[in-house]
Parts: sequence; structure tokens; C-alpha cells
Amino acid sequence: MTSAIELAAAVRRGDTTATSLAEGALAAIAAGDGAINAFLHVDAEGALAAARRVDAAVANSEDPGPLAGVPVALKDNLCTRGVPTTAASRILEDWRPPYTATVVDRLVGAGAVPVGKTNLDEFAMGSSTENSAYGPTRNPRNHARVPGGSSGGSAAAVAAGMVAIGLGSDTGGSIRQPAALCGVVGFKPTYGMVSRYGLIAFASSLDQIGPLARTVADAAVCLEVIAGHDPRDSTSLREPAPSLVDALHDGVQGKTIGLVRELVDGSAPDVEAAVAASAVTLRDAGATVIEMSIPELRLGLSAYYLIAPAEASSNLARYDGVRYGLRVDADDLTAMNVATRTKGFGDEVKRRIMLGTYALSAGYYDAYYGRAQRVRTLLSRAFAVAYGRADLLLGATAPTTAFELGAKTTDPMAMYLSDVFTIPSNLSGDPAMTVPFGSGADGLPVGVQLLGPARSERLVVAAAQVLEDAAPS
Repeated sequence: MTSAIELAAAVRRGDTTATSLAEGALAAIAAGDGAINAFLHVDAEGALAAARRVDAAVANSEDPGPLAGVPVALKDNLCTRGVPTTAASRILEDWRPPYTATVVDRLVGAGAVPVGKTNLDEFAMGSSTENSAYGPTRNPRNHARVPGGSSGGSAAAVAAGMVAIGLGSDTGGSIRQPAALCGVVGFKPTYGMVSRYGLIAFASSLDQIGPLARTVADAAVCLEVIAGHDPRDSTSLREPAPSLVDALHDGVQGKTIGLVRELVDGSAPDVEAAVAASAVTLRDAGATVIEMSIPELRLGLSAYYLIAPAEASSNLARYDGVRYGLRVDADDLTAMNVATRTKGFGDEVKRRIMLGTYALSAGYYDAYYGRAQRVRTLLSRAFAVAYGRADLLLGATAPTTAFELGAKTTDPMAMYLSDVFTIPSNLSGDPAMTVPFGSGADGLPVGVQLLGPARSERLVVAAAQVLEDAAPS
């Protein structure tokens, strides 16, 4: 498949048009999405209008930007003015935001052409995209398997060749885990590097937006486009977007990479074998690979499932049937609020709201939420010590390849364990990237994960490019 960088270059040269690329993407969606359900809304009119603007710029000898004419998919928790944005929840059914997320504006400003909004676990709460109120997404590699979650729709759209790039959000692994299960690249940047303005909040201290793409280079150029300070986001880093594309071929010569036991233990044998093979690849490319243990990472899952639901409980209190979204009429305000939230939220969202409300309640705050935050600090300090020994860390992205639809829906803990390797870097706020590296015994993709300290995206993409260049077919 042609990369996003190659497509943009062809549009800028006049070898093809943005309109033809948009028409091709829309045709691919029409032909293939019925079996996959990656998209919740296809914006054909908006896509063609955006494409025509790119073509007009080219005709006027103007440079539309580094993503000129590239079809992109947006996870449906990214607000787009006037376009349905539901977060895959009935409570926001048919809601059309009055504003657009910063990342979407930046994509369009770089010449990209958004073609639609993709499916996700409701409010990004899940690991399989089975929690969507609008039906599950299926893995393009095997329709009986999940695509991962919560950004499963974006991962599936990229893996199926419908678009070149997708945007997702990553609160506990929701970019990286579906990327690994679908066999694409997924990149979670440093917390604050990409504006969250216009992202429908799940857990505000953990949420981060990033790209899913077919190549490391495409993910790098997309992150360059969407990163950088935004005064509308109080957590946005006050620094420009990093230069990543020129770091792609820096290699890993002289770097030290830590193979972390806790980011591999418990994974399936074929996943463990892929991680071991990726370590050999990095060593052959000139890196020193050392085995490391960070015991504190084992506490990450427990801390996350107190902190994230607590923040979700607070963030989702705004869906009350009064201001916007679904409203179920009742005899009084309290009954209306209860009826609206009962009908509007799915089971997993309700589960996390209840868990989070309990963790924040009087008499339990210190024992649960407060303690989880102390564990988070402990984990961040452990990462800092590890980065004193190694430039980057290496591990598995997900414990297994894509599992069967329905296999874990009745066992929340089994589902939560799907993110055991990705959650730690959300708690620390550090960047991490998953790269496809061969297949498992079932023929489905395996992803390996590179983690770095804050603001180390250049190191991450350089090492990721080494892995991509040597990845088994």
C-alpha cells in the first residue's frame, strides 16, 4: 500500500489529485466497511470539499502541507463542528459539536482530508471495541477477532487500507493495543505534547491523542503536524512540535535499550518470541540491549483502575439530560437524570462510573484514590531510574494476538489485562510506540513496544524505524 508521505508527495507534484484520493477512500469504505464496522459516520460531502480545496491550492502553485490530500479517519471522540460526534454512546447520539478539536484543525491545515468518524469503545472505555453502542468493529485480518480498543475503528480503517492515517486517543493503551492487534503502527506521545482541546474526556490526566498509520514515517509526520502548544489546553506543553521525520534514520548505534521483564512476563509464547527477536534486531543494529526489571510496573493495572474511573466519574457527570445529548423525560429533575443516564450509558461505562464514584467518596478517598496516586508517583520514579540506565525500554504491546469476539465480554478483569503492558506509560505520561513485528502462531499480527522518557519521541521513532526495516513479513 502507498504510504501517506508518498500520497502527499504525488498530490503536490500533480501526479494525482486529492479529489481522486478522497473518492478512492470513500469507495473503499463503501465496499468494505459493512463487514468491519470501522466507521460510525462517513462525511463524503465534507471530504470532497476538503479535497477540492487542496487541489485548488496545488493548481495555484501553493503547498497544501505535508499531508496534502491524504485521507484520514478520526476517532469519534474528537469533536468536529457540525459533524455527528457520539463517543460511541447513546447519550450523545446525533450530537453535533459547535467547535472542532485542535488536532483536527491542524490535520486539515496540513492538507489532510478527514473522511469520517470511527467506532470505539463507548467513551474510550474498553480494549476490544465491543462496548460501542453501535455494534462492534471486527479485525480486518480475521473478522471473527476483535481489533482491540478503544481506538479499534481507527486501527481497523488503517489496516484495511480505507485510509492512510487514523487518529486515536490513548488513556491506557487505546492507540497502541489496537494497532498491535491490527498490525499497524501506533504512537502515544508525551502527555501535553498534543492538545486535548476538543477530545471528549475520559480520564483527563491520562488521555492523549496520537496517530495510527501503516508506517513509522507516516506516524512521525502526522505527530509533527498535530503536536505543539495550544493555549486552549491548560496541560499543553509550551514548546513547538518536535522534528521527527529527520530522525527516522538516526538508528540506535551506541544506544542502550532495556528489555523489561514486566513488559513481557505473562505474554503468549509467540508474543514473547517476537519481543526476543526484536531485541536481537536492535542489538544487530548497534544498540546495547540489557535485561531489566521494574517491579513497580506490576502495580500499574491496579492504580489505573482506580484513577481512570475516578476521573471518568467526574468527567461524565456533565451528561445529565439538561445541557445537551440524550434526555429521557420524567416527572421531576432527579427522575429525569436517572432515566437519562440509565438509558444513555452502556454497562462498562456504568461500571466505571460506580467504581470511580466509590473511590472518590468520603471515607474511601484516601484508602483508594489517594493511595493509587501515590502508587502512580512510585511508578513514575521507577521509570526515571530505569531511564538512568537505558535510553529506551522494550517490551510487548499486548499479551496476545487478537482474541475472538465475545471471548472476554463477560469477564471484565480478563479484558482489563489486555492493557497490562500499555498502562504504565500512561500513568507516567511518557511516549511509547508499537510497531508490527511478525505474526503469532495463528497468523495474526504481533506488536512490540518501545518506551522512552518524556520528550524522547525522536529516539523512539529512530528505534521504531530500525524494527520496521527488519520486521518479519
